[in-house]
Amino acid sequence: MNTRLLIIAHAPLAHALRECALHVFPDCWQEVLALDVPPHEAPEATLSAARALMEQQGEASVLVLSDLFGATPCNVAQRLVDGLQSRLVAGVNLPMLLRAVSYRSEPLDALVARALVGGTQGVMQVGAAAPQNQNRRPSHDQEEHHHQQ
Repeated sequence: MNTRLLIIAHAPLAHALRECALHVFPDCWQEVLALDVPPHEAPEATLSAARALMEQQGEASVLVLSDLFGATPCNVAQRLVDGLQSRLVAGVNLPMLLRAVSYRSEPLDALVARALVGGTQGVMQVGAAAPQNQNRRPSHDQEEHHHQQ
């Protein structure tokens, strides 16, 4: 059975990320859920909505992806996950989500690792050079310039 994914993020990010995932993986519509947290909604109301979504998943394992550590969506998600059948990763981005969707059939712990790698490897500085010439490792030396031809 595939691990379900639940995105909890500031509105409208959760549903927007879900739509992007469905654009690439249209078959994942049942396994990727989204909960947008509107401004000024009480955390208890968000938690209640999140619990309802989790209950719909039954005994399936769930990877919860949140947008910003320390903000309401992540704080709610922390109260939601149990550490056994569900895990939480904060800092969701599209590369992370697509990686998680791609590997949703793996065990939950392996899926968490895949999502983290996808999220970090998907962030890079892109120069004006052709894509095949992009440096995939960030340079920490601001004065260092590599010119590829």
